[in-house]
Amino acid sequence: MSRYSRHIILSEIGPEGQNKLLRAKVLVIGAGGLGCPALQYLAAAGIGQLGIIDFDVVEESNLHRQILFGTSSLGVNKALAAKERLEDLNPTIAINAYPFKLTVENALELFSGYDVILDGSDNFATRYLVNDAAVIIDKPVVYGAIYKFEGQVSVFNYQNGPSYRCLFPDPPKDGSVANCAEVGVLGVLPGIIGSMQANEVIKIILGFDGVLSGRLLCYNSRSAEVTSLKIAKSPSEYKKIRERGDRFQEYYGEEFCASVPSEISSEMATKMENVQYIDVRELHEKPRLDRVDCLEIPMGELENRLDEIDSEKNKIIFCQTGVRSKTAVSLLQKHNIANCMSLQGGVLEMMEQKKQIL
Repeated sequence: MSRYSRHIILSEIGPEGQNKLLRAKVLVIGAGGLGCPALQYLAAAGIGQLGIIDFDVVEESNLHRQILFGTSSLGVNKALAAKERLEDLNPTIAINAYPFKLTVENALELFSGYDVILDGSDNFATRYLVNDAAVIIDKPVVYGAIYKFEGQVSVFNYQNGPSYRCLFPDPPKDGSVANCAEVGVLGVLPGIIGSMQANEVIKIILGFDGVLSGRLLCYNSRSAEVTSLKIAKSPSEYKKIRERGDRFQEYYGEEFCASVPSEISSEMATKMENVQYIDVRELHEKPRLDRVDCLEIPMGELENRLDEIDSEKNKIIFCQTGVRSKTAVSLLQKHNIANCMSLQGGVLEMMEQKKQIL
């Protein structure tokens, strides 16, 4: 009663509404700029079970907007770091951390255990995967996206409403849309958009009117302008997704597992634990690295030597300049090998910066 008293005295919520929140299960995709504020408010609101899925680790460049983390979180998996912080905020709820990547192999099973999915991802492959998996098992998705000074919020697959593909039927071509790492983002913006997403989740659980289904809310942080666009449902898009349901992994494997490879800087690599390094250069390339935990597999042999890769460890793949290692990560992802990262800039950049992590 004391923790949730300000909710309970609202006649629109009361004890009954608070109990609805306590019985609810919400899965948050990504503990980044959007996921952090959303998680913070959902945990504080008393959502009974929160799930957090994120394979990434906290980097210093995250701290200006990912407000669940501090300097002590650097190098720690985001899902685990968020769980620790949220358990201090509200120890009365259950928090499940999934420190791995969302894939076609695990999406349907994960989603089935939750009532609402909050999408805080930062790439198109994951957004389409989240949407289509949610359509197949009939779960509402609270969507958010940010770009520089602007953000968007909507609710998809809610009470027979439109899906993400009704708004954007097909993903853009790789490299055609810049991400926050390339163009930047105002630090406070994801806090605003993530809080709006948390608000939509609470409205859904409480059964409030005015859920952002069939509408795309657009916010400009520089002008403080808010606009709302109508989204029409496309029955043909729904039909295509549901027809693929029985062969979900088969259809989506190539499209989504081959998404943009994960990268890690030399600085962050030094802080990672339980790591297997994989050198995909040719054996004649110099310098060679003298480490017992470094597996040397030339790129051309990688697919035939998958059994040598340790599934229990984080994998950092590197080459001379960081190009082949990205291809290697994509190949490993196609073979369902998780927790793979490409070393940014490769060995040459690492040595140029005198970061002798290897």
